[in-house]
Amino acid sequence: MDDHKRLAVVVNSSAGSANEPHLADHLRECFEGVVILDVGDGDLIETLREAATYDIMGIVGGDGSVNAAVEVALETGTPLAVVPGGTLNHFARDIALESMETTQAAIAAGRTAVIDVGLIDGAPFVNTASFGSYPELVDERERRENRLGKWPALAIAMGKVMRTMTPTAVSINGRRTSVWLFFAGNCRYDPPGLAPLNRARLDDGLIDLRWIDASVPFGRTRTFLAMLTGPRGRSRAVKTLVGERFEIVSHEGPLRLARDGETFDGGECIVIEKHPKGVQVYVGWADR
Repeated sequence: MDDHKRLAVVVNSSAGSANEPHLADHLRECFEGVVILDVGDGDLIETLREAATYDIMGIVGGDGSVNAAVEVALETGTPLAVVPGGTLNHFARDIALESMETTQAAIAAGRTAVIDVGLIDGAPFVNTASFGSYPELVDERERRENRLGKWPALAIAMGKVMRTMTPTAVSINGRRTSVWLFFAGNCRYDPPGLAPLNRARLDDGLIDLRWIDASVPFGRTRTFLAMLTGPRGRSRAVKTLVGERFEIVSHEGPLRLARDGETFDGGECIVIEKHPKGVQVYVGWADR
């Protein structure tokens, strides 16, 4: 352990492999003296706040759980240790933490970095935020997920969204456009298109915008393909902007938003920018 610092790890058992039966034993084997806090039927944020009273706050779960942990880390300043354990672990991959053992090694070596946190309508995100068809897709999937499972629910949701989706008229920094699908990345992503897979840096101070322009022919088809695979390379329908701050004005009322895969109701005028503070996280890479 990093200078014998006290570690409390929050387990969100609703997040993918975080509900594995021997998880607690595995955690105790990897992290000497760890305190394990299981959310159970309680509140994730409040459980994380309890963990943040220790020297290091740990979280086992996917990107949604990590998002909640980052929110608490911004409040408290407690260093964050991510243990991959959810259905989607994009953030853990980007900080080179592929397993519980790599997180243990990072803590033992004291390897940390301060990473950027994006804000959309005041809500933090560490990977991507979005509006348009994607939040609708997530909502439709979640209505069926408990009954059908994640991937069958996603397939049915995608079919429904494709039949009913309409473009969203917005202005981006004063320029009016109409979009099928809109993503904002926390830092610059590669490759081009709507398949943001990786980031060379997590502290570049930039917001990476990508959207599908509804004025381009076959925009609905392009959106469907983007949801399935993400178009790479150049396409007339895919537009991009990179900058430090963007103002989005909806011409169709309040926007339904998503951040790191979790949906919520936003306003008619939203700002996408960086939080003035970063978050200290344990990372798997050596000094860059």
